[in-house]
Amino acid sequence: MAKVTRDDVARLAGTSTAVVSYVINNGPRPVAPATRERVLAAIKELGYRPDRVAQAMASRRTDLIGMIVPDARQPFFAEMAHAVEQAAAERGKMVLVGNSDYRDEREVHYLRAFLGMRVSGLILVSQGPSERAAAEIEAWDARVVLLHERPEAIDDVAVVTDDIGGAQLATRHLLEHGNAYVACLGGTESTPVVGDPVADHIEGWRRAMREAGLPTEDRLFHAPYNRYDAYQVALKLLAGPEGPPAIFCSTDDQAIGVLRAARELRLDVPGELAVAGFDDVKEAGLTDPPLTTVSSDRPAMARAAVDLVLDDSLRVPSSRRERLKQFPSALVVRRSCGCGEPAVGAV
Repeated sequence: MAKVTRDDVARLAGTSTAVVSYVINNGPRPVAPATRERVLAAIKELGYRPDRVAQAMASRRTDLIGMIVPDARQPFFAEMAHAVEQAAAERGKMVLVGNSDYRDEREVHYLRAFLGMRVSGLILVSQGPSERAAAEIEAWDARVVLLHERPEAIDDVAVVTDDIGGAQLATRHLLEHGNAYVACLGGTESTPVVGDPVADHIEGWRRAMREAGLPTEDRLFHAPYNRYDAYQVALKLLAGPEGPPAIFCSTDDQAIGVLRAARELRLDVPGELAVAGFDDVKEAGLTDPPLTTVSSDRPAMARAAVDLVLDDSLRVPSSRRERLKQFPSALVVRRSCGCGEPAVGAV
């Protein structure tokens, strides 16, 4: 059977191939509703399938959005990638996801690969992109939106949550339960200081402790972001003679590791140890006890990132466009902090 072409659709619909193109691509020119219906009916009758490769070559853009995350195995990044995929689908786009594994060379690899595919735009979730990544973005003149963090190295639009305020809220809540102090399980010692969410979580913890007149020296402990390594760190911390009465963890995955370590050491949570996390991954409500944490509106953040990366706002000179779109954080209270009934309170 001969391949159905755009000319065949135009003949059956009684219009030009240009009008067929406008219907398929939703522009750039408007099409009368009756004409649009005739074109769509012809497409259905003939079984026409647009040649996406040819379209991409003509427009120098595909229907793809590239997304780079540090580690899609971690629940937070998996849920964020899923939210971006759903938001992109609403705009008729598909998402390609690459894992940087927290390594600069992997991040640059995916930047080159995705931009070489002529993606419509790039959403970058990075733990402090390097100067190499910034140079790569500038060289391609790419549409890039930073999601979840706003590093100094790359001067692009960022969609973030209120990380400092959320961490303050969680730490204050733990102190309000009468704990003498709150320890903090931050990121690794190499965690960037500027623009990194975990660094902001640590800063929020510090502010809440200072507000309460409490010192932070020797109360910040470093651990990788995943539950497995955090579990090992927590075992050593909690087994010591001066174990903390409460811990604020910079990620929920770390907090899940802390809860496992506490159970293994037969520490009652929250009776002997209160715990709070950050991210409100779905698993947080299923831990034992359920985890008190800080949430952000991931679906809204994902939609904002997709809208920004596809719209012409990124072509506006940087001095005249909004550089930062910040969403509020909210405290999700469950039993790990010492509360009985769950509740939600916004920052």
